[in-house]
Amino acid sequence: MDNIKIGDKLEIHCYKHNGKLHQVCNEAIVLDVDLSKIVVANDHAKLTEADGRSYRAKEPAILIFYKKNWFNVIGQLKDFGLFYYCNIATPYIIDNNIIKYIDYDLDLRVFPDGGFKILDYNEYNYHKELMNYPPEIQMIIKSELSKLINMKRENIGPFKPGLINKYYEKYQELKRN
Repeated sequence: MDNIKIGDKLEIHCYKHNGKLHQVCNEAIVLDVDLSKIVVANDHAKLTEADGRSYRAKEPAILIFYKKNWFNVIGQLKDFGLFYYCNIATPYIIDNNIIKYIDYDLDLRVFPDGGFKILDYNEYNYHKELMNYPPEIQMIIKSELSKLINMKRENIGPFKPGLINKYYEKYQELKRN
């Protein structure tokens, strides 16, 4: 598992299909790591876009990256409820204490009331043509988006009730120690 252990501090680098760096997150504290996933957390993390603009996230977040699934899930602990922002993206790798993945544009936004919305179809269609996404990748993207929606509908995996809060408590405990 890349010799990564609970409490380690990593960065997160998001790339696009053409290999260009899209976004960097400066902080990810490891909460859990196993053969299928890594769970990290941050609080008001600094995000830097490819064009150099940077800003801070508005809330603490729990991020779940998968070894085999083509998506990652961010639980955003906002004052008015738990939101999820799910990226359709390649499985992650870790390289020099950096979590790396390729983002494929489509996102699933899940609201505190359980409703959800698919975002960024236009961006996906634009990049699909611009960067020539191979047909196999397009099929994987559609299949993984369906899998993610089904997981949400069944409230399993990252959407299991209480899971994000459990990880947030673990993060707060790590910060105290």
